Amino acid sequence: MKFTAPLAVAAAFLVAACAQDQSAPSSVPAPAQHEPSISISAAGPVSTAPRPRRSPASYNEVNTSRPFVALTFDDGPHPQLTPQLLDVLRNEGVRATFYVIGRNVETYPEIARRIVAEGHEIANHSWSHPTLTAISAARLAKEITSTTEVIQRVTGRRPTNMRPPYGAVNERVRQSMFKDHGLDVIMWSVDPLDWRRPGAEVVRQRLVDGAKPGGILLAHDIHPGTIEAMPGTIRDLKAKGFGFATVSQLLALQDAPAPRSTPAVQEQAAVRRSE
Repeated sequence: MKFTAPLAVAAAFLVAACAQDQSAPSSVPAPAQHEPSISISAAGPVSTAPRPRRSPASYNEVNTSRPFVALTFDDGPHPQLTPQLLDVLRNEGVRATFYVIGRNVETYPEIARRIVAEGHEIANHSWSHPTLTAISAARLAKEITSTTEVIQRVTGRRPTNMRPPYGAVNERVRQSMFKDHGLDVIMWSVDPLDWRRPGAEVVRQRLVDGAKPGGILLAHDIHPGTIEAMPGTIRDLKAKGFGFATVSQLLALQDAPAPRSTPAVQEQAAVRRSE
């Protein structure tokens, strides 16, 4: 399916987005205000601006009719592959979201700084990639807090969302992210299973076939086949009419819930239909 409406029209709604969310509750230090970024996609240049604060939540995808998806990459930074991926994204004019491991940020700070400098979103994927549902509350707090702190120290950006390693999450973990850390929990709508190393063509096909408006596409910037798949994936998604947003930008494109009709409104509508 290719979207026939001009992407430039849909892109206008990204004005309400920002490179990082500002959603932490008052009990959690609010993220630092970030400079507005420019997202270059199939839609052309899109200005972004800070968006209103809201309560953290959990997402597999974003409810929007606008033809944007978020490319997300887990487990980096990788010393060789992440820079290669950043080259691809820069050449294609695409912004993505990187769910980084805290100890990798500490080891490769220059790559983390490059991620941010080139307009991408950087987010929390824990310090050492444990199964969060299987660890104590104290270790959970340390895994997330240490990662947020190293990201902020290295890049100047405080992450506003996280992804649990292995997608392992329960209500205890979810509520800790919301209440203790002020972080959205971001899962995914498309998983190409690239960690099984099925080959670049399979990764590309799975991502492209699964994409729909508001989709959150999972991949890992630690596998060579994934990096190889990205140029074709991006070109195919553009050909289908998709533009690209960071996760925080995509969240800002959520469609408002339809207003509930009162009996008086329903009666008026019935009268109009009968006229």
